[in-house]
Amino acid sequence: MAQDNSCIIAIFGASGDLTKRKLMPALYALFRQGLLPKNFAVLGTSRSPFTDEAYRKRIIEDVVTYAGIKKSEQKQLEPFSKHIYYLAMDATDVSHYDDLKDKLSKIDSAEKTGGNYIFYLSTSPSLYTSIAKNLGKKGLAKEGKDSSWRRIIIEKPFGRDLESAQELNHDLQRIFKEDQIYRIDHYLGKETVQDIFALRFSNGIFEPLWNRNYISRVEITAAETIGVEERGGYYDHYGALRDMIQNHLLQVLGTVTIEPPSFFDATDVRNESIKIFQSLRPIKPGDVDKCAVRGQYTESVINGKKVLGYRQEKDVAHDSMTETFVALKLYIDNWRWGGVPFYLRTGKCLPSRVSEVVIEFKRTPHHLFTQDELCSAKPNQLIIRIQPDEGILLRFGMKKPGAGFDIEEVGMDFHYSELVDTYIPEAYERLILDCIMGDATHYARADAVEACWKFVDPILKAWEDDPEVKLYGYPVGTWGPPEARHIFDSPNEDWRYPTDHLTTDGDFYELK
Repeated sequence: MAQDNSCIIAIFGASGDLTKRKLMPALYALFRQGLLPKNFAVLGTSRSPFTDEAYRKRIIEDVVTYAGIKKSEQKQLEPFSKHIYYLAMDATDVSHYDDLKDKLSKIDSAEKTGGNYIFYLSTSPSLYTSIAKNLGKKGLAKEGKDSSWRRIIIEKPFGRDLESAQELNHDLQRIFKEDQIYRIDHYLGKETVQDIFALRFSNGIFEPLWNRNYISRVEITAAETIGVEERGGYYDHYGALRDMIQNHLLQVLGTVTIEPPSFFDATDVRNESIKIFQSLRPIKPGDVDKCAVRGQYTESVINGKKVLGYRQEKDVAHDSMTETFVALKLYIDNWRWGGVPFYLRTGKCLPSRVSEVVIEFKRTPHHLFTQDELCSAKPNQLIIRIQPDEGILLRFGMKKPGAGFDIEEVGMDFHYSELVDTYIPEAYERLILDCIMGDATHYARADAVEACWKFVDPILKAWEDDPEVKLYGYPVGTWGPPEARHIFDSPNEDWRYPTDHLTTDGDFYELK
């Protein structure tokens, strides 16, 4: 790794949940693999009163807990922890940034990090603008004439609607240049999502088929088995459309449908992505109920245990209209994808925790036999499993052995778990390393964020303003409201109902 990648990673919200569960384990994994620069440091900041030593001890405990490290291997963390520092400060108080500047300067001198800083905002979104402005006021956002650099990473949500997203982008860009701003979406860091590029553009058997001439529909699912847990207050303010569709699933959609970039770099890849988001067919207010179905999980009994409904969760309004499930049909109006329906689905308290993309190919143009029951072949499907049991499955028909011509569906599959000697990095590992390297390919750009909000805003407005648009209930442990099937073009169509394991078995089932 080049010397100019040496840096200090300053984490705002260093005592928070994201830092201990994801960021510190990711940084330790990078350190263990020798992927961090030789000269690096991590500075945690929050209001909690810690000394450097006390915070180091806390981080060792957190990494042991959340990275699955045995206590007997705890000593391996000590070399990593020596690069960790802490500063107690109020991120909203500009006077505290003098202390921050002084602390960074001292660490910079001790660790020889060349004045390169990454500011990671692991805080409430309401603090993004305040922190950025305070960094700007103290000159911490300005890159040096000596080639030192400054970058800022912010977590989703990037606004709550188009107007607030534009305002946030404007506020950030007044202080940081766009190429300094890294909007992190951990779905873009997942190995399987990134491998969609390789699957499409390095295989001659797929690329010629990847268009409206051969593909009949595309389905993208992100299902969770858990409810809102302790995040009721946050979730009731955002809902599934804002929390999952506007960012994660639309970004996956962009990866699946993007045109081949001239070069695989941040500028070319993101230039092609924005073309997809700008080509999304706008949904008219009167058509929202035909293209989008929203649901909310209700009380149920699973394995003899009562499970609360959404409105009974902590910090959720008893009459809340916030959706915990969304099914959406959309179209991309461009040459490659004209007329192909894309179906997006996400929800909480569903039967399986699974994220996947299903590419369904068109049926054969002519039945070989006039009697359909003799040749009841299903359409071929390419299933890209994002999580869990990451892998790829191709489903196609073969003749059953024996007399007759009965067709049986079989599958050819690949599982990442079969790569015994290959380490598969977590999404945060890859994305943090990308930021250190100055590679923004898998980070969201301002124009893409705004284009996605522009698409979902009419849906949100219809849900908020039109009392005729219904919110459907669905019992915990089921695949959402049955009305989610109504967005399909044919009554004979349905969603794929996947299990935790990537197999040809995708039938509907419920937890009892």
